[in-house]
Amino acid sequence: MNGSPPASGDSIAAARATIERHSKSFALASRLLPSAVAGDAVVLYAYCRRADDAVDLSPRADQAARLGDLRSELEAIYEGSPQHDSELSALQAVVRTRGVPRRYLDELLSGMQMDVANAPYETMEDLLLYCYRVAGTVGLMMCHVMGVRSPEALPHAAHLGIAMQLTNIARDVSEDWVRGRLYLPRDVLARSGAPDLGSALGGPLPPTAAAAVARATEALLDRAEAYYRSGDAGLPHLSSRCALAVRTARLSYSRIGDRVREQGCSPFAGRAVVSTRRKLGLAARAALETALLLPAAALAPRPSIPKGWIDDPSGLIALVGAS
Repeated sequence: MNGSPPASGDSIAAARATIERHSKSFALASRLLPSAVAGDAVVLYAYCRRADDAVDLSPRADQAARLGDLRSELEAIYEGSPQHDSELSALQAVVRTRGVPRRYLDELLSGMQMDVANAPYETMEDLLLYCYRVAGTVGLMMCHVMGVRSPEALPHAAHLGIAMQLTNIARDVSEDWVRGRLYLPRDVLARSGAPDLGSALGGPLPPTAAAAVARATEALLDRAEAYYRSGDAGLPHLSSRCALAVRTARLSYSRIGDRVREQGCSPFAGRAVVSTRRKLGLAARAALETALLLPAAALAPRPSIPKGWIDDPSGLIALVGAS
């Protein structure tokens, strides 16, 4: 990639406004990062939001074309072509200075392709692949942004992203349904008592399916907990400031899952939220745990990582075991 100037202050400020508007949990965590890291992190978040919105906010007939535009933009960024869009120019600067591999962003867009195709998720493994693509890759990119040098940290970062995406899906079952999407895997729904729920997409979520959907949602949250634990095992690879920020985001997201459980995992209970006051308390807890727990965690045994997982994430996904 040819040289490109660092992200401008205006670009970072615009990215900061994006994260403040769309994710209070990530916004709080980003403010705990070292300043140089925080700027690049919010630029990365803004691009992920740009890509997500390009698909989600477009009419279905236009989504494939918008995804094609995203792929063309990414090609130009990595070729080193001058970028006249401030968001893309900022991303180009970040991926150059931080050495972010293109394969992570290609995988992110492959996850967007799964949304465009709107294919049903037959198995939990299908869903976990989606979660890896749209969120596990973000964890991998953040390793580069935070200057992580240990390859052993990468799978744990990807697992944390997967855990957060599973939490998002569990929280947003009703909202996704309205948008014509069902992420709950068919095999999980079948075990929960609603094997044919996907055939009802396009109409209201059937009240008679509420109990089965709640059981399936709880199964996703159970799986998320295993991925959160793996994510925790990667924290000792980070600097103390970065570990504090990541731990804060992790606790905020897992607390969203707790709120979903407190609401009985009901798709009709309304959006589960965590108050700002509670998030500040979780940040304080993260500070204490970072100081007290990370030294011991650094000595804990870690799973053996299969070779080639970066090209075939199925081995990475399988590390946490079956539900």
